[in-house]
Amino acid sequence: MGLVTQTSMRPAEAGQTIPPARGPWIARPAEAFSATALRERLIGSTRSWREYPPSLRLWFWLVPALTSVIGGVLRFVRLDTPHSLVFDETYYVKDAYSYVVSGYERGWPDKANDSFNAGNPAILLDTPEYVVHPPVGKWMIAGGMWLFGSDNPFGWRFAAALTGTLSILLLTLIALKLFRSVPLAAAAGLLLAVDGHHLVMSRTSLLDIFLMFWLLAAFGALLLDRDDGRRRLAARLGRLAAASRNARPAASQLLAGPWLGIRWWRLAAGVCMGLAIGTKWSGLFFLAGFGMLTVLWDLNARRVAGIRGWVSGGIIKDGLPAFASMVPVAAVVYTATWTGWFRSEGAYFRRWAQSNPSAEWGWLPDSLRSLAHYHLEAYKFHQGLGSEHPYEASAWSWLVMGRPTSFFYQKPEQGVPGCDVPNCASAILSVGNPMIWWGAAISLVVLLFWWAGRRDWRAGAILAGVGAGYLPWFMYPERTMFYFYAVSFEPFLVLALVYCLGLVLGRDTDPLWRRRSGVYLVALFVAGAVLLSAFFYPVWTAETIPYQEWRYRMWMPSWI
Repeated sequence: MGLVTQTSMRPAEAGQTIPPARGPWIARPAEAFSATALRERLIGSTRSWREYPPSLRLWFWLVPALTSVIGGVLRFVRLDTPHSLVFDETYYVKDAYSYVVSGYERGWPDKANDSFNAGNPAILLDTPEYVVHPPVGKWMIAGGMWLFGSDNPFGWRFAAALTGTLSILLLTLIALKLFRSVPLAAAAGLLLAVDGHHLVMSRTSLLDIFLMFWLLAAFGALLLDRDDGRRRLAARLGRLAAASRNARPAASQLLAGPWLGIRWWRLAAGVCMGLAIGTKWSGLFFLAGFGMLTVLWDLNARRVAGIRGWVSGGIIKDGLPAFASMVPVAAVVYTATWTGWFRSEGAYFRRWAQSNPSAEWGWLPDSLRSLAHYHLEAYKFHQGLGSEHPYEASAWSWLVMGRPTSFFYQKPEQGVPGCDVPNCASAILSVGNPMIWWGAAISLVVLLFWWAGRRDWRAGAILAGVGAGYLPWFMYPERTMFYFYAVSFEPFLVLALVYCLGLVLGRDTDPLWRRRSGVYLVALFVAGAVLLSAFFYPVWTAETIPYQEWRYRMWMPSWI
């Protein structure tokens, strides 16, 4: 039979049609390094969406659009309720208004919330305000206020609702990319759209929804870069093989493999990471996690392609460029987000360097030295943030929703609209849909097995997103933490759940009874999650309901 080269098998896609096997997946050396064979090894049978029939291409766009519309309706309807600042909106909305007026945070007089709620925000003081979070999220809130006014709750919350809706669109497209299954993509988008935790964060102007969006966008860009890099590797090795007499690259060319050029999608990921870190510093953990993830993808690509020195070659030709594409780019973007602070004269610590000359660091521009001091003081604040709070929640409790945060609670009197009984309640509780969250927590265990035991890169990618957002919080047990921080990695929890739904759904090659059973079970789960969200919807959106109805929805004593 002669010399043969056996290629590695790719794991089956959850819920995806797998073409029937055509015998052992082997190739002769003369064929193993053709561009076609390399593409098959590196990215499988993945096709461009343009290659699908028009009827199927329609669903590729219709499903993300439909899930986004559903999510948008849930987020924008009654967005101005309640007609007052809730929870930490008292900080971020007022900071955003300061940005609209002056480009940096300014102080407020006592009882400023009363004036703000009454539609009179123009009571800013001339003194600067010290804040400990970067500007991006507040600039995004300011954009909504600039469009729709600073004197109404719709303007305060527009950016959050729009960002939450766009994140549903992003997650649906990412699920379509990961699972290559329209039904699973639809399930991912719909589950995120109806989940209460994501819904509450999309209807209130806190920073975490903006952090989540930029992190999800960076992950999507890296997914596109993964396929783009593998296509480039297949094409360049294929050209080297075509130019060789024995139809394979020379041994020296296979020692480290080719450089793949500028990776534009990776640069885009760096920009998104800079904006994420510019929203909250916890984005730094994702930068580290996503950076390692994309390098590991490239190392594996070189190994599968047949490059002998795939470790050293991958580190030098992929790892170092990956660092240069993401870390410096993110740093430049992050610094640029402080433009309003740089352009100001009276922002907090803006002139600190002039008052504190330094022989050691005097070579730095005063503005950068002042900004560095600002960051040092903010870091000290975060390190010492350990005050008690009635809704603080240890990271251990997040996945089971042990202590969700109450953003708003009132007891309307009988006779007000919606209250026809003696005791009523109106609440905003950032509790998630139990079927989604508890199902996702179980799914993480399944993904650990599929990643470690089946070497499914998709399971590893999802776990990396959860780990980067979740595990670092265990390093700071003394710090005051809240459950709503988990929204930063919630899309990855949904992907973990949908991955397992794909396993339940089965493959097209399974017996008909197995496929039907899988479809029924998945449909039943998604329908149950939607109905449960309808049940909890009143306590996510400050609807006025009888007090007893509110108690029916408090499934755990710690939710009260």
